[in-house]
Amino acid sequence: MTLAQHFAAYSDWRAELSAVIEKFGGWLVDNELTDAQTDRRIVQLLEKLREDRLNVAFVAEFSRGKSELINAIFFADYGNRILPSTPGRTTMCPTELLFDRHKPPSIELLPIESRESRDSISEYKRFPDEWTVLPLDTSSAAAMQEALRHVSDVTRVDRAFAEKLGFTIADGDTAVFRVDAAGTVEIPRWRHAVINFPHPLLQQGLVILDTPGLNAIGTEPELTLSLLPNAHAVLFILAADTGVTQSDLMVWREHIGTLGGRKKGRLVVLNKIDSLWDELKSADQIASEIAKQIDTCAWTLSLPEDQVFPVSAQKALLAKINGDGELLTRSGLLELERALSEELIPAKQEIVRDNTDGEFADCYLRTRSLLESRLIGLREQITELTELRGKNKGVVEYMMGKVRLEQEEFDTGLQRYYAVRSVFSQLTNNLFAHLGLDSLRLLTNTTRAAMVHATFSRTLSAAMQNFFDSARANLTRSRAEVTEILAMMEAIYKKFAVEHGLKLGTPVTFSLRSYEKEIDRLDQWCATHINSMFQLLTHEKGQLTQRFFEEVTVQVRKTFEHANRDAEGWLKAIMAPMEIQIREHQIQLKRRLESIKRIHQATDTLEERIEELLHVEKNLLAQMQVLKNIGQDVRDVLQQTVTGEDEGERSAA
Repeated sequence: MTLAQHFAAYSDWRAELSAVIEKFGGWLVDNELTDAQTDRRIVQLLEKLREDRLNVAFVAEFSRGKSELINAIFFADYGNRILPSTPGRTTMCPTELLFDRHKPPSIELLPIESRESRDSISEYKRFPDEWTVLPLDTSSAAAMQEALRHVSDVTRVDRAFAEKLGFTIADGDTAVFRVDAAGTVEIPRWRHAVINFPHPLLQQGLVILDTPGLNAIGTEPELTLSLLPNAHAVLFILAADTGVTQSDLMVWREHIGTLGGRKKGRLVVLNKIDSLWDELKSADQIASEIAKQIDTCAWTLSLPEDQVFPVSAQKALLAKINGDGELLTRSGLLELERALSEELIPAKQEIVRDNTDGEFADCYLRTRSLLESRLIGLREQITELTELRGKNKGVVEYMMGKVRLEQEEFDTGLQRYYAVRSVFSQLTNNLFAHLGLDSLRLLTNTTRAAMVHATFSRTLSAAMQNFFDSARANLTRSRAEVTEILAMMEAIYKKFAVEHGLKLGTPVTFSLRSYEKEIDRLDQWCATHINSMFQLLTHEKGQLTQRFFEEVTVQVRKTFEHANRDAEGWLKAIMAPMEIQIREHQIQLKRRLESIKRIHQATDTLEERIEELLHVEKNLLAQMQVLKNIGQDVRDVLQQTVTGEDEGERSAA
């Protein structure tokens, strides 16, 4: 099964999941069972499913055949190369291939001069005017080829400006960036490219990240801090004729390989194995040489051999275009696509499944609790009215007094609830005082000032370490506030359940652990990269450290923004069951009192009222059954495993 088929099956599963959740949301509205919080969560859940992305990064030093591999895997159906693929450096800047339905097909190019500022690429994406936009004619392969060649554009600048932009200038013929006789340096014209292209896989949410080697990775901290770590799969491409070079090893150790063994979604491609297809050697001899290269690469990179894939991207592209099945098999691409499918799709499906299951389950349980609460209140009314059959007015008055007493007791309980709301509000303010962005902004400014005035590498390292220690301390204090809020809500949930029979269950929990782990990851990255860089810095430290530090702060800020957003959602979610159940209990008490009043005023309406309530009970039970069926439908879809079979095969199964 090809990667495209697996991906299409995953896309179908995601669409089916969206459909059943949308059905749930519509049913809630039709039956007046929704509230603002549930509405918002369902809309957000559907939006996440619609905007779901699968990120695959291709990383290699130049002349490893990376662009050709992308052509072979994704663009062979066009009958030609789409991305430029020629000897030498073709992709000069990090390039994202994706599809945004809100924009026309185009290439967006960020000028290299933007490196002079402290802003990251993600910041620049918020300002379209900063980008050069070229239209993309998708009806012509030749026109697309011509437009996409712009990712290879270069420009010549003087040495001082090149170094100011972060390029390492060296002497010798092997240097990537070197000064010519005129005193100029050839550098990429663009800092980043985004290709908006309606390819079927991109339309389904695939995002391809094409990176141009060590120099770009080393000077664009966003790649190593965010884009590569967040990729669901990273393909590291080597050349079969050279094996693992020193620069390859540096890229692997510093930016891709992980300590502690295998990490899912990290695959090594040994490309250009056709260079070993020597007609003077037997098939066994050729296979032995390829196996030896695989063994050497796996040993050098500390990887299992089954994570190294020998491939000829050029022969695979040719085979796909010409429909040559034998050559395609020999190219090794099918094995790579199979491994990519088995690594990428199930792992991504598991993430989406877990996130969706948690969000849906909470909305589902809240709705079920509401219906159960209504059913309990309704049956209490039916029992009370049934007991009034044949009774005199004195008994009716007694029942009316009993309900009024319950109402008074509940009103007293409400005063306790309002007091809890006040304490809850105070604890919430404490939480956001630690977790909020104001304190982080102050910390960032203080650290930035300390680094600007630092004269020794030790001072720079200490300033950065203090930044992370303070950020971690804020999360630790926030965790204590979360624990206190949760303990208070657990107590009030139990109290209202015992005293007033509310079905509240257990408060939803919240953890800051994932954000703490992200801060740890960024800290470790800085300890490995920036601190070692400090040792090499002299008069150039200002520009370089500033750019790296600004990107670090962007990533830390994003982490805190996500923590703030999720904390706000949790605080609303933990209060919502109380608010809904209290409102529902008030309505039920009011209805019970009104029913008994009506019976008190006219006893001939008793049987009619009982019949009305029995009819409501029947409808309520029907609603609960529909809810149960919807829950089962969602669970059935969630439990499906993407296999890459087409719809007919799935139906037959």
